[in-house]
Amino acid sequence: MMKTYKTYMILFFVMIAWGLNVAATKILVSNFQPVTITGIRVLTAGLTVFLLLFLIKKVRWLTKKEFWYVFVASLFNVVAHHYYLSIGLTGTTATNAGLITGTSPLLTTILAILFIGAPLTILRAIGLLIGFTGVSFIVLEGGEVTGVSFGDAYVLLSVLTQAISFILIKRVAHTLDPRLMTGYMMVIGSLFLIVIGLFQEPNGFAGVVENSTVSLWLIYFASACIATAVGHMLYNEAIGKIGASEASIFINLNPFFALVGGFLFLNEQIGFQHILGFLFIITGVLLGSGAVEEIRARRLRRKDAA
Repeated sequence: MMKTYKTYMILFFVMIAWGLNVAATKILVSNFQPVTITGIRVLTAGLTVFLLLFLIKKVRWLTKKEFWYVFVASLFNVVAHHYYLSIGLTGTTATNAGLITGTSPLLTTILAILFIGAPLTILRAIGLLIGFTGVSFIVLEGGEVTGVSFGDAYVLLSVLTQAISFILIKRVAHTLDPRLMTGYMMVIGSLFLIVIGLFQEPNGFAGVVENSTVSLWLIYFASACIATAVGHMLYNEAIGKIGASEASIFINLNPFFALVGGFLFLNEQIGFQHILGFLFIITGVLLGSGAVEEIRARRLRRKDAA
C-alpha cells in the first residue's frame, strides 16, 4: 500500500511539471522561433531519456518492425503534435492550451472506438458529450463563434495527432519498453522538427543565440529535462505499477496546473468559462475514457477474490 501511495505522489508531481510546462512552452515560443526552439527542446529531452536509460541498462536497438511503428508514431506524437502545439501557443493563451490538451484521453477513446473496436457504452458516450461541451466553453468565448482563435484550433489539432499516435503505440507497446520508445520517438521526431524549422524559420538558430538569457535557458532545461524527459519516464513507469486506468486519472490535474501556471507566470486571467470548461472536461475524461468503469470492475474483481 505504501508503494502505491508513493506512486500516487510521483504522479501528482509529474502533473505539476506537465501543467506548468504549458506556461514554460508558451514563454519559449514567444521569445524564440517556435518550431526551431521546439525541435531543439524535444531533442534535448530525447537525449536525456537515453542517458537515463543507459544508466539503468535499458537501451537497445529496435527491430525492423518496431522501428517502422516507432517512426510513424513519432511523425504524429512528436512532429505533428509539437509542431501544431508550438504554432498554436503563439496564438492563444497557456490557459486555453492547457485545458484543450486535457481532452487527449477523449480523442484517444473516439479513435479507439473507430479503429480498434473499443466498445462505446452509454457512460462513455455521456462522458464524450460532457467533455467536448467543456471544450466549447474554452474555445467559444461566451458562445460566440468569432471567439475561436487559430491558436485554439492548432492546439486541438495537436491533441488529435497525439491521440492518433497512441493508437499506433498500442500496437508495439507489448514488445518495447515504453520509456525506450519515448526516447526514440523524441530523437527521431525532433530531427524532423529541426529540418522543418530550417526551411520555415531560416533565422531560427540565430534568434536562439541573440535572444538568449539565463532565465530563458533555465526554463528551457526545466521544460526539456524535467517535464518532458523525466516526466514521461516516471509516468510510463507508474502505468506499469498501478495500471493505465488509475494513472490516467491524474491526467485531470494537468489542466488545473496549466491554469495555475498561466495565472502565476503569464498573468493570464482565469474567467468563469475556464472554470466551467475545466469541470466539464474533468467529468468527461473520467467517464468518456472508461477509467471509471475499469477501476470499478477491477475493485469488484478484488472484492470477489477476497
